[in-house]
Amino acid sequence: MKNIKIILITISLLSVHFGLRAQQQVMFTQYMFNQLAINPAYAGIHDGISTSFLARNQWVGFEGAPKTQTFSIHSPIKYRSIALGAVLIRDEIGLTDQFGAYFSSAYRINFSNRSKLSFGLQLSFNQYQVDYSENTNNDPNLANQNINDISPNAGAGVMWHSDRFYLGFSIPQLVSNSLNSIGEGSLDPDAKLVRHYFMSAGYVFDLSRNLKLKPNLLFKWVQGAPFEIDINANFLIKELIWLGLSYRSMDSFDALFQIQVTPQFQLGYSYDFLTTTDLSRVNSGSHEIMINYVFNVKSDKIVTPRYF
Repeated sequence: MKNIKIILITISLLSVHFGLRAQQQVMFTQYMFNQLAINPAYAGIHDGISTSFLARNQWVGFEGAPKTQTFSIHSPIKYRSIALGAVLIRDEIGLTDQFGAYFSSAYRINFSNRSKLSFGLQLSFNQYQVDYSENTNNDPNLANQNINDISPNAGAGVMWHSDRFYLGFSIPQLVSNSLNSIGEGSLDPDAKLVRHYFMSAGYVFDLSRNLKLKPNLLFKWVQGAPFEIDINANFLIKELIWLGLSYRSMDSFDALFQIQVTPQFQLGYSYDFLTTTDLSRVNSGSHEIMINYVFNVKSDKIVTPRYF
């Protein structure tokens, strides 16, 4: 138990010292099916009221590992070129809890080839809490470093998309706010929010009448951290079942499964089955479930499943 406490404290201290660089923007394996958390320009992409719930347990078996739950909703505004969206996020890692609310607005331009160019803006509020007293035997030196901080921020993004492809770029966290401690202690000046840069792309290819291939790419760069890339390939069988594999640099190999219950209702599961870091010795992979449902706002029925 003592070793576990030391590990938990170490995770939280490192998270604060390096500004929570790895986990400020939550990480999803199934990002290609709901990108609102990383790009506000994604809002309204489905031409219906789109809702999504996702829960992720990372590094199962390792106490203090990240756990994330999100709920998102977004929709275009009828007869207007505007779409609105919101995301609620809870992210836990070690002794750190993050609660976030993200509100997005997107302006969409239609082109003659049925593609759209969307410009998005985002306003967010995040509460960061770190309570070292829970696992430090009431050590006053650490207890005085507790954090309870509410930080507003803003983001922006752009996305070009059609029914078959998407290309996006976003900076969901534009302002580098400092995190403030409570109590008598002073927080390391490096404990602050940092900018994250995302670029994503995907395309749907017809391999046969009943088989489609959708490769996806996600590039991520965070100030003070190595450049990351997520490479994914998903196969869609008979417009019903998605099967996919992903590689996330410096992290893991992942398997994805989704079933299109109806054109509007989608269930998904992913498993990060091979961790490529030393953490593979102390965990049994990461699990992620996703539920998506699109409420149709038009008079005609949705006859094909959405691909993004």
